[in-house]
Amino acid sequence: DKIYKFFLKSIKISLMYKYLINENLSNLPMKDYKNALKVIPLVLGVSPNTFLNYRNIKAGEKKDIPYQKVVQLEKMFGLSAGELQNTRISCKHITQLLEDYKNVLR
Repeated sequence: DKIYKFFLKSIKISLMYKYLINENLSNLPMKDYKNALKVIPLVLGVSPNTFLNYRNIKAGEKKDIPYQKVVQLEKMFGLSAGELQNTRISCKHITQLLEDYKNVLR
């Protein structure tokens, strides 16, 4: 029952944030976690407070992390492109968009 509640809580937390930074940090051993909180901002060239702000951007907020910083974070955590993002972005292929545009002009 405790494990189930913890699992549900972690799902809710991960759905709250735009990026999976906290989840990737929490996969580290505690010693590494604490050191990562010091090292990552240095590597990104941002203040610890800015990194904290990055970690706490909520899903649906207009705030965002600069693209290059996201790429750096993905590489740090061994993620593929787009895997740090907590939500999936969908978009039609350009050929479909152009076809839709032509149909609107008719």
